[in-house]
Amino acid sequence: MYIIDRFEGEWAVIETENRVMFNFPRSGLPLDLKEGDVINIQIHINPEATLRRHQKAESLLNNFFDE
Repeated sequence: MYIIDRFEGEWAVIETENRVMFNFPRSGLPLDLKEGDVINIQIHINPEATLRRHQKAESLLNNFFDE
């Protein structure tokens, strides 16, 4: 369980059940959130984006060493 404690500019300050606070980008949250709202957070891997990043990094390294 996570609770929206407050908003500070572009950040939401979120409190955990254990009273640990952390900042989360406000842009990644629903627009209608209010202070005191309880939220769920789920993390999912995006395999396509991960593959693109790996390919880009490999390409940059290959180009760096080819010169």
